[in-house]
Amino acid sequence: MYRFLLTPRWWGINVFVLLAIPFCVFMGSWQLGRFEDRVQDHRDAGEQASAARTQAPRPLARLLPVDKETSGKQATATGRYGKQLLVPGRELDDKRGFYVLTMLRTDDGRALPVVRGWLAGDADTAKAPAAPAGEVTVTGALQASETPGSNGVPAAGGLPAGQTGAISSASLVNLVPYKMYDAWITLAEADSGMKAVPAAAPSDTGLDLKAFQNLGYTGEWFVFAGFVVFMWFRLMRREAEFAQDAELGLVEETPAETGATKVTSSSPTSSSPTSSTTA
Repeated sequence: MYRFLLTPRWWGINVFVLLAIPFCVFMGSWQLGRFEDRVQDHRDAGEQASAARTQAPRPLARLLPVDKETSGKQATATGRYGKQLLVPGRELDDKRGFYVLTMLRTDDGRALPVVRGWLAGDADTAKAPAAPAGEVTVTGALQASETPGSNGVPAAGGLPAGQTGAISSASLVNLVPYKMYDAWITLAEADSGMKAVPAAAPSDTGLDLKAFQNLGYTGEWFVFAGFVVFMWFRLMRREAEFAQDAELGLVEETPAETGATKVTSSSPTSSSPTSSTTA
């Protein structure tokens, strides 16, 4: 009854199933691994942020360029404050406000963006306190340049003069007359009554939409593997039933032979009536 499994058509089906199931399991396991990596990165980022608050600050040059290992570390830099900008549309403690961003010109001629603090309300230069004069040494959490449209950073343009939507060297290069560091820091202690801005976790280290997409893809691949097994078993049972019916004479040919089923009548056929003459 199962001899049909050795036909060329079923050899092809069997090979496909034997290749599809391991592939689906492999892809599901890979997506699950990606999700677990993101969970671990999220834990590591939290532990790193906690440890960074108690670590001794290090010179800025020793922590550049910013990556997942150095993001959030306490850095120090010395220079003189220069141009000041406002960063509107930033929330802190569930309140909307703005950052006060001031460029710190260092001895090597470049400027380091420094978030000196946060103020509630609409961005207004009259509310922002002036930066300290003279040479200063600042200490704060090192951060990578922001990307507009991600991690809560507004992507809208057309801001008034003296404002910027993102804290990044690409956004600031046309707003300030200095060469820029591809990094910024947020002061551990804000200036002049402003609130200190906490350091943000490095990108791709949180349980964001991408992480849960990986988890969803994991389920899909394992469902695909189960569906392949289910369809193979269903087709095999269907073909076996046709083969059994053929042996019992209920069908003329199996689907494996013609792809069609012809049902025969169980009652004998009757011939057309003919007239006879009896002598």
